[in-house]
Amino acid sequence: MPAKTGKQYIDRLKKANNNVYIHGERVGDVTTHPAFKNIIGSMAKLYDIQYEKPDKMLYTSPTTGNKVGKTFMVPKTIEDLIARREAMMEWQEFTNGLMGRSPDYLNADVMAMGEASAFFAEGDPMFADNAKKYAEYARENDVSLTHTLIHPQVNRAKIQAEQKDANVALHLVKKTDEGIIVDGIRLLATQGGITDEILVFPSTVKKSGELDDPYSLAFALPNNTPGLKFLSRESFDYGKNKYDHPLGSTFEEGDTIVAFDHVLVPWDRVFVCGNSSICNRAFAETNAVAHMSHQVIAKDVAKTEFLLGVVLTLMDSIGIDGFQHVKDKGTEIMLTLEAMKSHLFRAEYNAKVDKWGMMTPDFEALDAARNWYPRVYPRMAEILRILGASGLMGIPSYDDFNHEEIGPILHRAMQGKNVEGYERVQIFRLAWDLTMSAFGSRQTHYEYYFFGDPVKMGMAYFDKYDKDPYKERVRDFLNGLNVAKPGLVKA
Repeated sequence: MPAKTGKQYIDRLKKANNNVYIHGERVGDVTTHPAFKNIIGSMAKLYDIQYEKPDKMLYTSPTTGNKVGKTFMVPKTIEDLIARREAMMEWQEFTNGLMGRSPDYLNADVMAMGEASAFFAEGDPMFADNAKKYAEYARENDVSLTHTLIHPQVNRAKIQAEQKDANVALHLVKKTDEGIIVDGIRLLATQGGITDEILVFPSTVKKSGELDDPYSLAFALPNNTPGLKFLSRESFDYGKNKYDHPLGSTFEEGDTIVAFDHVLVPWDRVFVCGNSSICNRAFAETNAVAHMSHQVIAKDVAKTEFLLGVVLTLMDSIGIDGFQHVKDKGTEIMLTLEAMKSHLFRAEYNAKVDKWGMMTPDFEALDAARNWYPRVYPRMAEILRILGASGLMGIPSYDDFNHEEIGPILHRAMQGKNVEGYERVQIFRLAWDLTMSAFGSRQTHYEYYFFGDPVKMGMAYFDKYDKDPYKERVRDFLNGLNVAKPGLVKA
């Protein structure tokens, strides 16, 4: 079938009746539940954009001839790579980078997994065939995906096999003729239960050893598989109007704990089974990490553009854009934006065809960007809070402005340099929802831990960085001074 529409996305969710829990109850229909209906509406819009801009968003399937999503496309040239990123940016311009798990993120992963499917043959030739077929299935059916990478945070000082309850983490129970039986818990599936399927993969950061083999798994399942439950955290979409909560009421994705109760994974959905070595190398050797990072940096550019726009609009609304320290703070965000664009440009124009035949972006550029952005995003959010100052707490609601008695008072009291009180508060409510509300605080936290612990990420980056040329340069300089060594001083 061709790429799906928003209506088809919603219809699939209704039909699937995924096992989702939130606020102490099982959800009957996620498409109408207050905690999910707005984000599902935003997801549906993404799929509709594919048909609103087919030249940008769709391409002809190499296997069926159907028009399918370009975010699944295997890039063979730099032009392909840019075209795929431009398709991603159509979605990011709608979400403003505020949906960390828009479909293009995992579409990039599935694409790389399918094209590099031979990697998985190390575990079993069948697994390579599974990966290739699953990538085609996801593309041809425009499958929406959630994913889970990490184990519960029980005792971080011990590996899973040494935990007091070694079975709490998702693990292999046994192999059967039909497939593998798995049981246990995984964190932290964003959009869990409001997508078609779940990808279970190892962490991109935390490496495993042989004792972790029972926990070293990769597979895909429909989200309505028997025994599979999505346990959602409290929703940050409080059912408020879009004036009071403009972002939380539109882009609150939700995050879930995923529980597997002796779930059967059919053999044709298994990619890795009980092999920590393969899990440790999967993202890097398939270049999935490069293609996923390419999407992430594009998302980060869109998010920074939006944040800069909010900052500039807020500055203008109260006439602070002429002050020296205000301009300097705006410059910080502008510099971040231009640096991220430069990383993206370098990644694309230094791209090379990898051993799997994919035109793969320069990971050195992307790796630097993905290590840097978690460190600077909290600062950008802080800048917006500093510039908003007490105005971010003096933000009346839509109902206040609508009140016959106090509405006119607020219109006058909250006016800005060139905007009425209602408009100025709307700007400040947007800034508050981006940085200070539950939704905004989650955005900052989410960016900080996007790829894992930034300190561990930084350590890994330092360890693999090619340091020898720089040390050699210093040694050459010192040797070039031709300073004679002093003689040894005898006692």
